[in-house]
Amino acid sequence: MDWDLETSPANIDESKRSKESAQEYVLRLAAEKAVHLVPGAGLDDVVIAADTIVVLDEEILGKPSDEREAYQMLSQLRAREHWVMTAIAVRFGSTRQVCQDICRTRVQMRDYTDEEIKQYIASGNPMDKAGAYAIQNTAFHPVVDFSGCFASVMGMPLCHLERTLQKLSIYKPNRLAIICQNHLKYSCSITDHVMDGVDIG
Repeated sequence: MDWDLETSPANIDESKRSKESAQEYVLRLAAEKAVHLVPGAGLDDVVIAADTIVVLDEEILGKPSDEREAYQMLSQLRAREHWVMTAIAVRFGSTRQVCQDICRTRVQMRDYTDEEIKQYIASGNPMDKAGAYAIQNTAFHPVVDFSGCFASVMGMPLCHLERTLQKLSIYKPNRLAIICQNHLKYSCSITDHVMDGVDIG
């Protein structure tokens, strides 16, 4: 993909609205980021935004505000199953309309100890992660099983991004899913289904 890339933070209000489901919430945040991220985007600019949340028993766990909250989140998640949802929003040119997709992954956490939680928090790794953990962290190794997209739990499901970008007339397929698997060194069981348009992962 021969694009010049530029990253920029999106300063939006991330408060959850009344009666808004977790899926509605994360889709809205991604869309608002895409619209507000580069308000002056040119005619040939593509804006890609995403948001990731952890959902446990319908409770949304975002990024911890401090170490105490990180400890609380990791304690809640311990030895339990939850969902990770990553919403993608793509905007082309000066339009405020966005193309969207969402990836949902079921994750099973291992039964780590209180001391392991403390050591992990001391490393600083949990503080900028939804749910206060990184699935790829080999030292803490928080996850024992998952069903769906590994990359989505990290923050960006590239096969979902690929099929969203393909909705743009200017986009030429780049096999982002293969790039993802090669980079993460794993064989994804859902890629073909995602690229066929199946609501999976």
